[in-house]
Amino acid sequence: MRSNLNRRSLLTRSAAAGLFTVPAMGALAGCASGGGDDDSAERGEVSDDNPFGADPDGELEVVIFDGGFGDQYALDAEAIYQEDFGSVQHDKTTEISRRLQPRMVQGEPPDVINNGGADAMDIAALIRNDQVYDLTELLDAPSLDDPNVTVRDTLMPSTVEMGQFGTEEVWRLNYAFTVYGQWYSRTALDRLGVEYPRTWDEMIAVCEAAKREGIAGWTYAGQYPYYFNFTLYPFIAKIGGADVMRAIDNLEPNAWRHDAVKAAFEAYHELAARGYVLRGSPGMTHEESQDEWNGYRALFIPNGSWVENESRRNTPEDFDMAVGPPTGLDSSDAMPFETLWASAGEPFFIPADAANPYGALEFLRIMLGQESAKNFTGLVSSLTCVRGAADGLDLPPGLASAKESFEAAGDNLIVPRLPDWYKQLNNEEVGGAIATMMAGDIDPEEAINRCQRAADATAQDDSIQKFQHV
Repeated sequence: MRSNLNRRSLLTRSAAAGLFTVPAMGALAGCASGGGDDDSAERGEVSDDNPFGADPDGELEVVIFDGGFGDQYALDAEAIYQEDFGSVQHDKTTEISRRLQPRMVQGEPPDVINNGGADAMDIAALIRNDQVYDLTELLDAPSLDDPNVTVRDTLMPSTVEMGQFGTEEVWRLNYAFTVYGQWYSRTALDRLGVEYPRTWDEMIAVCEAAKREGIAGWTYAGQYPYYFNFTLYPFIAKIGGADVMRAIDNLEPNAWRHDAVKAAFEAYHELAARGYVLRGSPGMTHEESQDEWNGYRALFIPNGSWVENESRRNTPEDFDMAVGPPTGLDSSDAMPFETLWASAGEPFFIPADAANPYGALEFLRIMLGQESAKNFTGLVSSLTCVRGAADGLDLPPGLASAKESFEAAGDNLIVPRLPDWYKQLNNEEVGGAIATMMAGDIDPEEAINRCQRAADATAQDDSIQKFQHV
């Protein structure tokens, strides 16, 4: 790794040492220095092996969110990059916004950012302030494994769409392909002598059987209540149809007051009212709730397919982890039982002011190659956004189940956009209303009213950019 102390290195070390005073998010957005016109970012000679004209000797800086997936997969991709290009300055952190927002404002960001975790930067705000590089040329470039196939054509469903924010441009690459749903232990259900519940009556019966054995039906990450949305949103769509969730995403008037929303909220409230939720869940972190679940103290947990890797250390050998689509309401549901939320997650983007954007594009192209994608799946028990990358691999039980559930869903996939279009609304206002309901402090009607009032306030706030399904 190079040791030259340039301005970028100074900023990196200063941020790591906590020398920056981080202003409020609104202030950051107001003084953002949109760009992409860095004079040092000169495109080199373009060739079949270097379609972006990346500088063979240029240093690349990559920052990875150190969460459930760790960073070894990125280190391995960086090693491939360094075979033909310059050195890589690698960093990992759980404090993405705290560490990198100051550098975004200064116009000296890293070249590649894995914008994950609870402290992720608001990508919509960054796009609005011209701080994100358009990845269209990456998608239209030849793929690493077959020059006759573009990168775009190697990607899983919804990957491109998840990178778009109301325009044709693609602003981010969501690398992992996440299957959200009701995660459970096959062993736990077998011990109770019950099947996975397909209707809400069956869910109540399963939870009641668990309660008789001193086991909770559900637990959840109360400190991050938007985890409940991983099952609640597709449950709403399953009951009333995909258009109900589209209306919610589009901030349409009274979208939250649809009968399907009411039915879903009442069903979830029933879990709490009947005492099927593990005591203490409202105050738990995601890791604490996963530990309780791994300890056979709760049957179901709303989560994404990163959970197998994230909770690996505390998962019993006999646990036999699996995921199912959200339990439906009854035979009147508008969509089939197999309907679930599955979409590309774990976002990466290139800042507009990156010093080495062409090297960054090449690094992402390497990550989208079969070698890196298969390596990621093998390391962290997650699918990637690359088609076929899991084929032929010996998958652990949770990932094998996620793959089966995704394939069984077929075209019945729900991809809610509220979480990334309106992060604060989704995580804080909607998440907070659901958390308060699940804690037993308000009833479903009040929770719905809170969600609708927050959605209306967002719709009427001219300072917030609006997006629409197309």
